[in-house]
Amino acid sequence: MARTGPTSTARRTLLWLAAIIIACTLAVAGGVLAGAASWEPKLGLDLEGGTQMILAPTIEGAGSITGEQLDQAVSIIRQRVDGSGVSESQISTEGGRNVVVSLPGKPTDQQRELIKASANMNFRPVIAATQGPAGAVPEAERTPKDKLPVPTAKPLNASDPNWVDAAVMKDFEAVSCIPPLTDRPTTSDPTKPLVSCQPDSGVKYILGPVEIPGKWISTASYGLQPGAQGATTNEWSVQLTLTKPEGAQAFKDVTQRLHTKYLADPNDPQSRFAIVLDDSVISAPASLAAITDGQSSITGNFTEASAKSLADQLKFGSLPISFEIQSEIQISATLGLQQLEMGVLAGLIGLGLVVIYSLFQYRALGFVTIFSLVIAGILTYLAIILLGWAENYRLSLAGVAGIIVAIGQTADSFIVYFERVRDELRDGRGLVAAVENGWDRAKRTILASKAVNILASLVLYFVSVGSVKGFAFTLGLTAVADLIVVFMFTHPTLQLLARTKFFGEGHAFSGLDPVQLGAVPLYRGAGRFRTPEESMEVAKGKNARAAGEAGRRQTIAERRLAAKEHEMAGSSGAGAAKSTPSDDSKESK
Repeated sequence: MARTGPTSTARRTLLWLAAIIIACTLAVAGGVLAGAASWEPKLGLDLEGGTQMILAPTIEGAGSITGEQLDQAVSIIRQRVDGSGVSESQISTEGGRNVVVSLPGKPTDQQRELIKASANMNFRPVIAATQGPAGAVPEAERTPKDKLPVPTAKPLNASDPNWVDAAVMKDFEAVSCIPPLTDRPTTSDPTKPLVSCQPDSGVKYILGPVEIPGKWISTASYGLQPGAQGATTNEWSVQLTLTKPEGAQAFKDVTQRLHTKYLADPNDPQSRFAIVLDDSVISAPASLAAITDGQSSITGNFTEASAKSLADQLKFGSLPISFEIQSEIQISATLGLQQLEMGVLAGLIGLGLVVIYSLFQYRALGFVTIFSLVIAGILTYLAIILLGWAENYRLSLAGVAGIIVAIGQTADSFIVYFERVRDELRDGRGLVAAVENGWDRAKRTILASKAVNILASLVLYFVSVGSVKGFAFTLGLTAVADLIVVFMFTHPTLQLLARTKFFGEGHAFSGLDPVQLGAVPLYRGAGRFRTPEESMEVAKGKNARAAGEAGRRQTIAERRLAAKEHEMAGSSGAGAAKSTPSDDSKESK
């Protein structure tokens, strides 16, 4: 019969923890051998240094750039930089005219061209749509792989399936629109078909050549869609206006062709028109009618925020703005490295104080705290390396600060647990029972505390910008590591130690000696049990040793109250001593 007691469960839990650490270590080792990872974490701009580029906007044709256009250009550049796998970058405007881009390390030529290029917004007809996750595209609207078109003649228009030749099919098969995503260029030949993804849904498209370039978009806005009788509905929509006559005429020809497809089969992907920004599909609505006046309304399951986002992308997505690099300088990380050294020193000092306190307060039990902190550090370090490899996460100085702050929060979990166990020992329980009862009481407190920490980290991460995100991320990451260590190392280890002679018999240096803790056992031998008075002494801390420890844990207010009560008791005792001799003398007379 299999053993399922606390000892076997504790050993099995420790083995699982060891397996997790070994698996993470092997994953990093595999990345190092493949040349894709390193045993050192990637560092952010403030620690590694990097490159700062000052970009000057260049406008096609006459006119000047507005502040709104410049802000939208910054947003597009940030999306491009983040999409290229560069984290901890800093992008801002300077003087209302230039854009300053700071990147960790040295940017590649591809990244430079990506930053300099103007935004590329256009409209392409959909030839095929397939391989989206469940719910992204209705099943009836997906094109199965075995039914993808193959060329039989020269294409007649941009929606013609004859655009799909062997090269397009090979590209289509190679592209992944769900994680892990395939890196794709952001500029393509507008006269040729394109394989593209819709990032928010993971749908993969084969698109025809560009039919409506972004420069033909006059304006875009969003609002509530009016109903058939002119009344406003609760459905958000995006209104699009194209330039006349070229934009309006081209849009009329395209929507007439797509609408014919829609009437024949509403589920035909070729009835859709993809709005493409930097070669990524941001929306692919169907043509429900032929648009003859250049005034189009895009409807769907929009919220106010998503409708505004699409309207902004349509309005500014094809900004006639490119950038020239005015200057490019290398940023030194000397100051950041000095701050890192001071931060690491502060962390080591804090860690040393935690170790000293643990050994002083808990004696041998303090080594459990030390090993728990070491394992939490190993898990956090491996997680940062793996995230740097998989997601290009970079550790900034703010992130280091988050890890240092988390040292104290991690130690709190162990202190809560140990004190609950010691409370059970003071109540007269054996160590094995004290460990289990103390854990039942402590884990609720630990879970509540870590839930608050993780929630605060999430809120701080999503509402903050810049380096504060790095602080919030590592703070939350270490809180998760703390939970793993407390549940999978600290508690199982204490379960095993409770059954050893050194801890189980309450050695004086174990930190769990019932005598030193002022415990009075419930059964005292020879048929004697703990009296109610003795139980009250334990509860109130009146036992000689328990009183000393209780006194050390008193607050200042409690100590002042105790001193006042002691003074009042002394005063009344002195009065009684003075009256006694006088009474005796009267009786002797």
